[in-house]
Amino acid sequence: MNPREKLTPEQLLDMLDAQGIRHVVEHHKPVFTVEESRSIRPPEAGDEGQIKNLFLKNKKGRMWLLCLHESRAVDLKEAARALGARRFSFCSPERLMRYLGVVPGAVTPFALLNDHDGEVEFCLDEALLSHRVIHAHPLDNSSTVSIGLDDLIRLLDSHGHPCRILPLNLETV
Repeated sequence: MNPREKLTPEQLLDMLDAQGIRHVVEHHKPVFTVEESRSIRPPEAGDEGQIKNLFLKNKKGRMWLLCLHESRAVDLKEAARALGARRFSFCSPERLMRYLGVVPGAVTPFALLNDHDGEVEFCLDEALLSHRVIHAHPLDNSSTVSIGLDDLIRLLDSHGHPCRILPLNLETV
């Protein structure tokens, strides 16, 4: 694979296997929202480690991928202040594909592996630190990968995306 090409879900899973990173893959119908994800999850699965991801930018075009527990409501003004930005807006689908190589509904921390120039900053809501395992799409919204949070942070750090922990005062919804 050309190092500038975008990873496929299969290549991502092969990478996890090659690096000995434990993970479990669950295949399901494509889901585009937290609500859809909840609707296909078995009741016994609960919401432990379930995440949502926001791809944001400021007026100057600087970009962040904000990873939160799925139950957290985010105030974009507060998040912008916490990251030293004036205000945030959501990135366009075109920008999402250009920098992270995914489409809306498939946004995931794994997509940072497609940001070869390190233009997107990875930010993790500190509330997720209490979860040993998180569940994220593997670059496609028709499956979910369960992976140790520490393993994910190490993987992204080794590819030029250190994790910035954000102490956000967010409501649970």
